[in-house]
Amino acid sequence: MADDAPPSNLLSTPFVPVASVEDAEITLDAVLDRVAAAGGRMTVAHVVEKAGGAPDKASMEQREELAEAAFDLVRERAADAGVEVETRLLYGTDVAETLVDGAHEVDASAIVFTPRGHKWWWDLFSADVADALVHESDLPVVVLPSPAAARDGDAAADTKTDTNEGDDA
Repeated sequence: MADDAPPSNLLSTPFVPVASVEDAEITLDAVLDRVAAAGGRMTVAHVVEKAGGAPDKASMEQREELAEAAFDLVRERAADAGVEVETRLLYGTDVAETLVDGAHEVDASAIVFTPRGHKWWWDLFSADVADALVHESDLPVVVLPSPAAARDGDAAADTKTDTNEGDDA
């Protein structure tokens, strides 16, 4: 197999960004069982976005505490699932670029995330970041639905007609 060939399982060593404790909970609901089933280990990262000369929205200490609280949850849930996990606190002005660089540093099989539209997620991991990851990353990117979205989608699929009414795409 060539050195640049993708791994046989994209969830064998995923790089998983999280924005907060709530985001970590939702992301782990979507990712953890899949990584466990793949016999994988994961790296979970939080990016402290630097304002690039402008005033930061929150103090560095507040952002680091937010990340540590999320990492505590990640470590606990991963241990319960039998999944080895490493956590990384990253700093950068370009969140997508920082995530891709971080994923390369740990030789990740893919960047794996679950997008949501909550205000906190928008602030820390905007649609622009998700778009940049999907379109500009040189690593595979896996976008998983949150478990709640998947359940809602299953219910919607059961009630849709052949005209695909209700599609948001």
